Amino acid sequence: MPRRVLTGRVTSDKMDKTVTVLVDRRIMHPLYKKFIRRSKKYAAHDEANECQVGDLVRIEECAPISKRKTWAVVSRNGADVGVAASAATA
Repeated sequence: MPRRVLTGRVTSDKMDKTVTVLVDRRIMHPLYKKFIRRSKKYAAHDEANECQVGDLVRIEECAPISKRKTWAVVSRNGADVGVAASAATA
């Protein structure tokens, strides 16, 4: 089964090797048929501490790294992240 890949913005980089990513999505309301925004924050692994607040990143599902961290940063601002990309594909 393929791993899920999400795109979002980094909202916090204060933790070591971890970033918080805010992922927005649009869903249609079942009754009113209006598109509404839903968002969720994910803790993602950033091995080299490259990501900064405001970066657009792609995160990929991975094996649990800690209690809350089951995502890894794959690309940052359109460029692949070296360490995470090689670990995520293996």
